[in-house]
Amino acid sequence: MGRKGSPRSPQAEGGSRAASPPSSSPPPSPLSALPEELLLLICSYLDAQALGRLGQVCRRLRFLSSRDLLWRRIARGCLNSGFTQLGTDLAAGIPVKERVKVSRNWRHGRCRRETVLKWKRNLMPWMELDGEYLYLSQAENIQAYRLCPDSAGFQRHPQAIFSGHQEDVCRFVLVNSHIVSGGGDGNIVLHKIHGSYSVKFSAHEQEVNCVDFQGGLIVSGSRDRTAKVWSLSTGRVGQCLHTVRTEDRVWSIAISPLLSSFVTGTACCGHTSPLRIWDLERKCVQEWEEPHDSALYCIRSDKNHMIASGSSYYGVVRLWDKRQTRCLQSFHLSSPISSPVYCLRFSTTHLYAAVASALHVLDFTAP
Repeated sequence: MGRKGSPRSPQAEGGSRAASPPSSSPPPSPLSALPEELLLLICSYLDAQALGRLGQVCRRLRFLSSRDLLWRRIARGCLNSGFTQLGTDLAAGIPVKERVKVSRNWRHGRCRRETVLKWKRNLMPWMELDGEYLYLSQAENIQAYRLCPDSAGFQRHPQAIFSGHQEDVCRFVLVNSHIVSGGGDGNIVLHKIHGSYSVKFSAHEQEVNCVDFQGGLIVSGSRDRTAKVWSLSTGRVGQCLHTVRTEDRVWSIAISPLLSSFVTGTACCGHTSPLRIWDLERKCVQEWEEPHDSALYCIRSDKNHMIASGSSYYGVVRLWDKRQTRCLQSFHLSSPISSPVYCLRFSTTHLYAAVASALHVLDFTAP
């Protein structure tokens, strides 16, 4: 019985089988041969979506497409991206690309809400944030509290107290190491934070509901239905430069960084738009269509395209794009009772709003 032979190897069949060639890598992109300066020039013509896709190609292009230089042009056209109308960067240290991403959340109203402080009794709070301190008005005084590092809290005992009004402080602003406040006594008081210098002058016939301060000018609004522009120049401190008849109580006011105009929010009691821009010649240059359900109580600008406003009823915060006439987004904050939004402040990532009984925070980094 013959033995079965073992299977033949390919070599036994008279030839060797050719080995499969190793897989070849794709040819390098022509972009990889270009110098960085030329690549940056090409990328400068791309929009945000194209830059994002380019960053998915390879490590080099991901690094290149994330450069602040490329995103700066895009960011200047976005809401609340940290750039002023003149291009000054107010949020240096935060990548511009990340700010553009967060800006989309502002535009579309995507955020996480949290109540961080509550009070036992209803107040009319006003606040300012400045580095390590939170400034809070309480009755006729303004108190400065040191913020706790890496915490949302602050020390319970004030580090400084600023006084000068005979009645409650209605509003105040903190600019260039100065506090400017308006009170129920119709006066405006100017304090230097690190010093004993202070100035007080009579401003309106009724309470000063709102003030703002930029570059040697103070603007104020009052229940007496006027808005006024005041000089702080040497020898002219407290001199009224212009008076605007608003035909309605002025609840909020903000001056432009160019010192060429200011915006007012009024009480919605008349037939005029409650949100208007005025030039320093006392002419109204722009109006917005505002839902006439409540007055505007406070206004805050990113010094470029965005305005945030707070209503005098229902705890409503609204976001505006100055290039459009209609409201972008609205947020209802007060609960369980209706309350004005007495004060709001925002950074490139968070919005803080104080109502009668609580402090609310909207976090636009975590929708």
